[in-house]
Amino acid sequence: MSTFVMTGGTSGFGAIAAKRLTQWDDARLFLGARRPSPLGESIPLDLANLDSVRAFARSVRERLADAPIDALLLNAGVILSDITGRTVDGFETTFAVNHLAHHLLLRLLLPALADEAIVVLTTSGTHDPATRAALLPPRHADAELLAHPERDLHRDTRPRKAAEHAYTASKLCAVLTARALSEYADVKGRHLTVVAYCPGQVFGTGLAKDLPRPMRTAWSLLGTPLGWPLRRLNRNLNSRTAAGNVLADLALGAAAPPNGRTYAALRRGCLTWPDPSELARSDDLARALWDDSGRLVGLPN
Repeated sequence: MSTFVMTGGTSGFGAIAAKRLTQWDDARLFLGARRPSPLGESIPLDLANLDSVRAFARSVRERLADAPIDALLLNAGVILSDITGRTVDGFETTFAVNHLAHHLLLRLLLPALADEAIVVLTTSGTHDPATRAALLPPRHADAELLAHPERDLHRDTRPRKAAEHAYTASKLCAVLTARALSEYADVKGRHLTVVAYCPGQVFGTGLAKDLPRPMRTAWSLLGTPLGWPLRRLNRNLNSRTAAGNVLADLALGAAAPPNGRTYAALRRGCLTWPDPSELARSDDLARALWDDSGRLVGLPN
């Protein structure tokens, strides 16, 4: 039996991936979400509440008994219109949901991963200024400042731009987390595969649900066949089907990284393994983020 644990599998390309996983021979899927899903075994999970993350991890471990996890997919994410929101734990919401909650879940479930298990963290090409995305690129990956942006003296004072930075920085953190995890001796000894996966820009997903209505409407419409001409012109745009199928392929081991690579990017429907941004290639930054994130969520280093 293959066992998968996933966040962000109730809508968008994540739901396509989740459906693929449930169709795998003798598969078992644990799906964390705030609302029930017809796919797999739904377990309540609110990524804006670290106690909910801990409860989800406990529930997964209890249901597993001694069975290991074959693949962990950390796919859920949000983008907001400002950085004023705080979680119940007191952290900026985008950073808390996209990074801190997933960092905690990864650390809690790491002992339950099978030897040769696969870990996939969904990131975004917007973490890299070289992609020239429309969003403000990250200036840093300082966990303390991202968790408490009011302490960042150089933050953008424009609400929308500050929100863009919160999102792109959280996606930089996903790439750095994959890098840090892949370098741990225990991970190397267990031959885990760790990938930070950029699906490209995928319209029509639930990512834009918290943005203003005009942006939500445009995001939804571009996810229909109306968006096909744009996908032909822009290599970074992909359909939900393409993005979801590749996510499933990564979880199933049907798409494997070349030696030494942890960053994957879907471009015009083809999986590539480019270099991530310059910041994302820093081992020192990856280790610092790992340690600081653990401290913020109450874990020992």
